[in-house]
Amino acid sequence: MANVDLVNIKKTYGGFDAVKDLNLNIRNGELLVLLGPSGCGKSTTMNVIAGLTDPSEGRIMFDGADVTAKSPHQRNVAMVFQNALLYPHLTARQNIFMSLKRSGLSRSDIDARVIEAAGIVDVTRQLDKFPAQLSGGERQRVATAKAIVRNPECFLLDEPLSALDASLRLSLRSELANLQKRLGATMIFVTHDQVEAMTMGDRIGVMARGQLQQIGTPLEIYNEPATLFVAGFVGAPPMNFLRGALVDDGGRRYFVNEWVRLPVGGAFADCAPQPDVVLGIRPHQTQLAGAGPGNLPLTVYAIEQLGNETIVVCDNPADEKFRVIAPAGFVAAIGDRVDAAMDGTKVRLYDLQSEQALGRAA
Repeated sequence: MANVDLVNIKKTYGGFDAVKDLNLNIRNGELLVLLGPSGCGKSTTMNVIAGLTDPSEGRIMFDGADVTAKSPHQRNVAMVFQNALLYPHLTARQNIFMSLKRSGLSRSDIDARVIEAAGIVDVTRQLDKFPAQLSGGERQRVATAKAIVRNPECFLLDEPLSALDASLRLSLRSELANLQKRLGATMIFVTHDQVEAMTMGDRIGVMARGQLQQIGTPLEIYNEPATLFVAGFVGAPPMNFLRGALVDDGGRRYFVNEWVRLPVGGAFADCAPQPDVVLGIRPHQTQLAGAGPGNLPLTVYAIEQLGNETIVVCDNPADEKFRVIAPAGFVAAIGDRVDAAMDGTKVRLYDLQSEQALGRAA
């Protein structure tokens, strides 16, 4: 399996930069997830790695060798797409066989590898069925077997679960993560689903507007989002935001605006005061409380009962949504006044102009 490096990659379509100055190392044997909304450049990046799209600038390196000018076949990569690309007139066995048709291996060796790949993804009993006779999950498993059978340098999976129903996605994402570890494969997985990214990836690269916003482990991305975009995109329910100022009062830092005065600690206790900052806090780091100088007055907008907890969706005084976690069974009427207490040691602070976390280079 390969160590993949993207060096100063740029891809331009006309005057539009789909990918901008991307530098990224995918380590040998890791599962890297490229996460972002539609149009952020993640699939373009995948196609550049595969050789389906030529970069406008930059180089693609496999184990230190420049493969930028090489074809997809010469790179020995395997792709699994959103919709399983199977020949409808061929059985599952024949579809998997097609990946090795021009390999130069003997028929007996090919047959053995087809059986092995089918066993890995648990479709041995479906080998003699046609795609129309398979469920969506089975078709995606066959497509994965087509990739595995080639013993590629790198697996590329472009939103392979997004066309499946929720329960099937849940089971297949754990199967794919387990498969990747058993094979020791270098795998790049593209998705817009942050739950998939958090549960599958060894590391996550978050992209927006053609740029890599942050790369790190799932916990690093969740606990220390480097930009406002990452903070708002990763997490369910999403992070709450408030605009205000960071001020110094007797050597202690406070986040203040028209409605709240919150002492700030943790990583931001020594940040220089700034007039325009954005405070971010996870709903699970808030709780309902009585009125107080550090608490935020809210108006109930909706109640989401999840069984083990309740998400109280509120309007804050700036007419923006603010979510608070309440105990299971909590009830309130739409329009009721509630107050949210926030833990000032758990907040994140961002510069309003650069959208970067305070304390980080812009």
